[in-house]
Amino acid sequence: MSGRSVLDTPSVAELQGPDPAELQITRLRAMRGPNYWRLAPVIACDLGVGSLGSLTSADLAGFAERLERVMPTLRSHPCTRNREGGFFERLREGTGWAHILEHVVLELQTLAGSKVSFGRVVPSTSDESWWVILEYEEEEVGLQATRDGVEVIRACLGGSEPDIAALVASLSDLRDAVRLGPSTAVIVEEARRRGIPVRRLNTGSLVQLGLGRSLRRIRAAATDATSIIASDIAQDKDLTKRVLQNIGLSVPVGAVARSLDRAVEIAREIGFPVMLKPLDGNQGRGISPRLGSEAELADAWAQAERFGKLVVERYVEGRDHRVLVVNGKVVAVAERVPAHVVGDGVGSIRDLAAQVNRDPRRGPGHGNILTALPLDQQTEEFLARQGLTLETVPAAGERVFLRSTANLSTGGTSIDRTDEIHPDNVTACEMAAGVVGLDIAGIDVLTPDISVPFEENGAMIIEINAAPGIRMHEHPAEGRPRRVAAAILDMLFPPGARPTIPVIAVTGTNGKTTTTRLIAHLFRTTGRTVGFTTTDGVYLQNRLVVRGDMTGPFAANVLLSNPTVEVAVLETARGGILRAGLGFDECDVGIVLNVAGDHLGLHGINTLEQLADVKAVVPSVVKRRGTAVLNADDPLVAAMAERTKGDVVYFTTAPDNRNPLVEAHLETGGTAACIANGEFVIRRGKLCIPIAAVHEVPLTVEGLARFQYGNVLAAIAATFVQGMRYEDIRAGLLSFFPSPALTPGRLNLFRVRGGTVLVDYAHNPRAVEGLMEVALGLEARRRIGVLAAPGDRRDEDVREVGRLCSRLDHVILKEDDDRRGRSPGAVARLLEEGLREGGLPAERVETVFAEPEAVTRALGMLQDGDLLVVLAADVGAVLHAVRYRVSGEHRASGETRRT
Repeated sequence: MSGRSVLDTPSVAELQGPDPAELQITRLRAMRGPNYWRLAPVIACDLGVGSLGSLTSADLAGFAERLERVMPTLRSHPCTRNREGGFFERLREGTGWAHILEHVVLELQTLAGSKVSFGRVVPSTSDESWWVILEYEEEEVGLQATRDGVEVIRACLGGSEPDIAALVASLSDLRDAVRLGPSTAVIVEEARRRGIPVRRLNTGSLVQLGLGRSLRRIRAAATDATSIIASDIAQDKDLTKRVLQNIGLSVPVGAVARSLDRAVEIAREIGFPVMLKPLDGNQGRGISPRLGSEAELADAWAQAERFGKLVVERYVEGRDHRVLVVNGKVVAVAERVPAHVVGDGVGSIRDLAAQVNRDPRRGPGHGNILTALPLDQQTEEFLARQGLTLETVPAAGERVFLRSTANLSTGGTSIDRTDEIHPDNVTACEMAAGVVGLDIAGIDVLTPDISVPFEENGAMIIEINAAPGIRMHEHPAEGRPRRVAAAILDMLFPPGARPTIPVIAVTGTNGKTTTTRLIAHLFRTTGRTVGFTTTDGVYLQNRLVVRGDMTGPFAANVLLSNPTVEVAVLETARGGILRAGLGFDECDVGIVLNVAGDHLGLHGINTLEQLADVKAVVPSVVKRRGTAVLNADDPLVAAMAERTKGDVVYFTTAPDNRNPLVEAHLETGGTAACIANGEFVIRRGKLCIPIAAVHEVPLTVEGLARFQYGNVLAAIAATFVQGMRYEDIRAGLLSFFPSPALTPGRLNLFRVRGGTVLVDYAHNPRAVEGLMEVALGLEARRRIGVLAAPGDRRDEDVREVGRLCSRLDHVILKEDDDRRGRSPGAVARLLEEGLREGGLPAERVETVFAEPEAVTRALGMLQDGDLLVVLAADVGAVLHAVRYRVSGEHRASGETRRT
């Protein structure tokens, strides 16, 4: 009789249960900057669970046991039990699929060599979908591990056992392929210690250090200042020798050979022993061992001719040294020892090499601190020339070399000799780097003793390397580590040089664009090159360089990677924070204007408190020496003072500083931007600095636009803490008008046919409320409105827009081209309900769905003394229509005068 064990339980399909394929990734993305979930990079996975959502790991017989068997290392996960095996306990008791995925993905990354531990599972807006948030070190590894994690769970659900070892091996290979090389990684680590912003520019080792005008770029130990000509000289081994000979430095005699016959001629001329090396090789590739005869030369030629032109030069005896010169100064010296093993009288060369390779510092390729000892055909051939094989058992203490060259990329090791080099040799090496023209140079010297002047012991400079490896100096096998990365950064950013530019981030529900543009304008008036991002595009000075809603990390990167930008002002919207995180790690000034009910119900943000948590990401990344500018009148914003590392500057629109929080802040010596005696002022303790009268600032429309007060105060505070003089702030405020040129779609006023047109982008109740206050404050015989609201707002929010506009005399309802999931006419009906609730009679409401036709209809109604208020969706098209009407009237007026 045949039977089944627990691990052979029927599959889900056999039980006609849920299909494992229902577990699927519906969206997967990497958040590269600080975000709502974590102030560090994460993978965000939207996981669909389908009908599996009603089941747990305990409901499917055999699943938990199968996963435990294929991934036993998950036992180390304590989970919420805070003890080893805690996750396994949860697994057997019954836990959700998103939670299981969290642990599986983190463990796959850990097994592949990444150090990750943060994970979080969040319910989404659907019962059949969850959000899984996962830490990562390498973006590609994190993404692939998430895909693999889903496949692991699916396999276990279906009754099969996934090959975890193969998955981990593939992830490890991917990690090695995409992570920074050792030299770049060392420089990046030092940069981060110094607080220098780091931005990776590709999947290789091209990295930006610093921001904007202060940025520098590196790739390994090559910089954006490394001379192409110098690199070309260093690449050509024969040319390098001639350049060095011209200044009297000793180099091996030799010449370039293009054929074996010519190589033999050169060898006869200079005398054996000789060696071969590629004219433009690197990392020891193609370099021959000592060649003592023409027969050995012919054999070596056959091996090396695939590298192209070859240099034949006199073989020089001596110990191999690498001298590192940075910015014209010797900063480190290392003796390089070829890959070797030391016998114990018991183990073979193969066994000894395997034992050495178990050192955790060693690994394949040159991406590790030490490279694994090679056991390849080249090693076998090199051993054969010594009369040895991999199976030879060396005597105890006997050193057996596996390579003729001492390159670390072929398993060599290094011994620090920096304190031993003779001063004359220091001068010679600095001269060598200087004559070639490299800012960072690795000079290879063969000498019996680096402490003896070169001319006294026959030392030779073998070659000079551009972009030299620096791990041998930072992590020598023996001796003192040398912080050569520090020397490189001292060259890139000399003492006193600032590695970054001011970064001002502006967030909030309303006023972001206006505040961003105002701050940018204030900085421009001081002569600085300013880049800023808004909902309508990325700007350099006043020039639009990228069109579209640019309030996320892509837009920030456009500016922060531009070497002409001296100040970056970044509008930072909730959508970008939730979808992709911030486009910067830290900011100098983080502004939060307000938190109001907008976009609630989207992306899992259902309450004002949750929305405040999203906005709070900005003050959370303010530098320790930076400033968070917070609205003291908004309790949710004021509370963000607890989340910032920087100083806090409050602003308040309460007349004459009647905000208790601000008063207490000032009493302790704090700084605030306020309104006192009808003026915008800066206060610090008892000091009060008047900036400008409220009614004089054009943005306030002679004081009517009270909703602009907070925007103005935030801008004053941000520029003041950045050192701008108050008279410059005042001059900037008085020259900033709410016009289509400076603030397109924000409080734009036009005179048309004796009436006035007010165009604004207001798109939520709070913004509409402020706009209506202006509209009702302006003198008008009749007030006409062209209204719409975004379709992705809550029904109540749309109705509220209608209620707020019910004091208008006539309303034309329209709908945006993008109804955002609403059926035709749905938004207009909700607006009309709100208008009626507010008391506007039905006969004063009409509907013209298309925005262009609605605006044209309203402009046609406009008469002398009328005010037309347009809530614009396509701001550019609306402004164009109004300008066209204005210009047409001017032309008509001109024709009348000529008649």
